[in-house]
Amino acid sequence: MKSFSRIFGKLLRNKNSGPRLAHVFSLRAVAAILMATLGTIAATGIATAQTAHTVSVSTVAALMQAVSDANSAGGNWTILVADGTYTLTRTLHVTAANVTIAGQPGHREAVTLQGDAMSATAAVGDLILVDGSNFQLHDITLQKSGWHLIQIQGEQNAQSPIIRDCILRDAYQQILKVSQDPSRPNVVSDNGLVENCIFEYTAGIGPQYYIGGIDAHGAHNWTVRHNTFRNIISPNTTVAEFAVHFWDLPSGNNLVEQNLIVNCDRGIGFGLDGRGNTGGIIRNNMIYHAANAGAFADSGISLTDSPNTQVYNNTIYRDDSFPWAIDYRYSDTAGVLIVNNLTNARIQLRDGASGTASNNVTSAVAGWFVNPPSGDLHLASAVPSVEGKGITVVGLTDDFDGQIRPQGSIDIGADQHGATRVPNPPTGLTVIRH
Repeated sequence: MKSFSRIFGKLLRNKNSGPRLAHVFSLRAVAAILMATLGTIAATGIATAQTAHTVSVSTVAALMQAVSDANSAGGNWTILVADGTYTLTRTLHVTAANVTIAGQPGHREAVTLQGDAMSATAAVGDLILVDGSNFQLHDITLQKSGWHLIQIQGEQNAQSPIIRDCILRDAYQQILKVSQDPSRPNVVSDNGLVENCIFEYTAGIGPQYYIGGIDAHGAHNWTVRHNTFRNIISPNTTVAEFAVHFWDLPSGNNLVEQNLIVNCDRGIGFGLDGRGNTGGIIRNNMIYHAANAGAFADSGISLTDSPNTQVYNNTIYRDDSFPWAIDYRYSDTAGVLIVNNLTNARIQLRDGASGTASNNVTSAVAGWFVNPPSGDLHLASAVPSVEGKGITVVGLTDDFDGQIRPQGSIDIGADQHGATRVPNPPTGLTVIRH
């Protein structure tokens, strides 16, 4: 705590941080940021300066050797990748724990790891395959694979991965896969974090229908936040998988919040027919689908065999003809809470599902929003049927942008109109022990 206080005190005095934080933050805000940052350190296991061996690489051969050396050493390695494009000839298979692969912070476009092709005949299936726990990938672009850009092997007990500040694009199958062995269903990946990433197909459409953004089997206690998903669209045959999908028990207690999803066949899904999910929260997401974005537009948010899940304060606007924005389905989907959502299509109860679906506005029009075709579903001005009409939900404290929602005056939808943003706690800290 002593060294952390010293770090935070330095942050408060930093003249390059804009207005001095000490004068901007209330004591309550400072305390909240301190607690959030300490929580992040505890949850993500930020490495201390003494523990991680660091190596810098600038060639494909050196990168592959560094991964091999990290595995042989038992992990606790950080591999820093110099700017450039690296065309891999085989999968980077991480078997050890506490391995980080990173580019320069804030320059994720400068380092590209790629396969030879985005096709079924590609020589490289997965670009990165992870068996070890506490794997981290940040500030890197991944593109072109025959299978997935990243696969986290839950069946190998790969715990607590972090994918942060990356661009992930053009995989022949799902972009990020979290796998599970059906013969050992309780050996899964827990406590993952995916944040501030872009998932996309740069051609504006996918190469086949068997694609998706995050496809997580059995995953538990994951957080997916502040990401953008674009153009996950099937070109033929049938609908693509979701931009974000958690399914296959014991999948549960996952949080999907503050994401932007634009022109994806399906938005966010918890559970699937007979392969369910338990609990979890979907909140403060913006989802838009254009009229001409593929032939298989489907639900924005879907709960299937997913009891006790909460879906609140999302904004969904669709210019296509699909009839609903949110659906919940089958009798196993019981005890759900669907409130404070803003849409221009109905919320559909299907096949015996049950729960509370109330206090939603399903009559939105395009003029309410800043720029729907770009996915900007912030409120352009105050809307009387939306502003202050939300109900209190335990855990709802902010909006899509991290702006504080005043209790007693909560707006419906993902955007709290006219609210003020409180800065996020600092990230990327190194804790120095004395």
